[in-house]
Amino acid sequence: MTLATPPVGEPRHRRGSPRSAGAFDRSRRRLYLPFVVPALVLYLAFVIGPTLAALWISFHRWDGVSEMRWNGLGNYSALFDDPTFRTALVNTLIILVVAGAAIFGISFVLTMIVREMRGRSFIRSVLFFPHIVSAIVLSIVWGFIFEHNGTVNTILSKVFGTEPIPWLNSDNLFLMILIGTVWISTGLYVTIILAAVDRIPRYFYEEALLAGANAYQRLRFVTLPLSWDVISVAAIFWTISSLKIFEFIYAFGGTTNDMPPPAVWNSALFVYGESFGGRSPSYLFGYASASAILMLVLFTALIVVLRRLLRRDSIEF
Repeated sequence: MTLATPPVGEPRHRRGSPRSAGAFDRSRRRLYLPFVVPALVLYLAFVIGPTLAALWISFHRWDGVSEMRWNGLGNYSALFDDPTFRTALVNTLIILVVAGAAIFGISFVLTMIVREMRGRSFIRSVLFFPHIVSAIVLSIVWGFIFEHNGTVNTILSKVFGTEPIPWLNSDNLFLMILIGTVWISTGLYVTIILAAVDRIPRYFYEEALLAGANAYQRLRFVTLPLSWDVISVAAIFWTISSLKIFEFIYAFGGTTNDMPPPAVWNSALFVYGESFGGRSPSYLFGYASASAILMLVLFTALIVVLRRLLRRDSIEF
C-alpha cells in the first residue's frame, strides 16, 4: 500500500521579492493617479490651454467680437517698430535686473543683521508684512507718502527747510515704482534667505571667526555656498515674479479711469493697455497676445540660462 504524496505548492513570495515589489509599485501608481490627474486637468485647462489660444490669436487681427483675420507674423514684426513696446520691454528688464539686485543685496544685509538679533521672529514678520498686503493698498500708501504735501516732503521741509520735491511727476515716477517694488518684495526674500541661513550649523561661523574672517568673508565663504540651492530658487522665483508685476504700477502710476503714462509701462501693462486698458480701449487682442507670447519666450530663455549659471554641486552638512 502506497501513500499518495500531496503536491507541493509553490512557495509564497516573501516581502521584498521582485514580484511583491512589482505589485506594490502597481498599487502605488494606481493610488498616485487620482491625485495627479485632477491637477493635470486643471493645469491643461487654465495654463496650457490659454497659452495655446493666445499663440493662435497672436497670428490674427481680432477685436474680440468680429471674425478673426489672419495676419501671420505681422503682429510680431509690428512690436519691434512700436516705441511703447520697446519702452515696456526695457522697463521690464530694469525691474528684473536693478530692482532684483537691490532686493537681494538688501536681503543679504538684513539677513546677516536679523540673524544675530533677539526677537528675530517678530522682526521677520514685520519685514514680511508688506508682501502679504494687497498691492493696491500699498500703492495708495506709497502715493500718500510721496505726494506733494506727503510725509516725506513734510519731514524734509521741517528738518532741512527744503521745497517740496515732485516725487510723482513723470520724470521721477518710474524711479518711485522701482523703490516701491523693492520695498514690497524685500521682506519675502529676507524670509526665504533667513530660513536657509538658519539651517547652517553655527560652528561654521564660529570656526570662521576663529580664523579671522570678517562679515563679508563669512557671507562669501560660509553663507552663500551653504545656502546656494535656496538662493538659486529664489532668483528664479524673482525672475518669474518680475514679469507679472501689474497692480502696483497700475494703481500707483495711473489716474482716475486711466492708465499710467506709457513711459512707466512694463510688459504686463502693455498687454493690458493694448487689449482692455484705458478710457478708450484698443481691443487689439492679436497684438497684445503677440506681446505676451514674445515675453513668455524671452523669460523662458532667461530662466533656462539662469538655471545653468546658478547650477552648483550640492554641499551636504
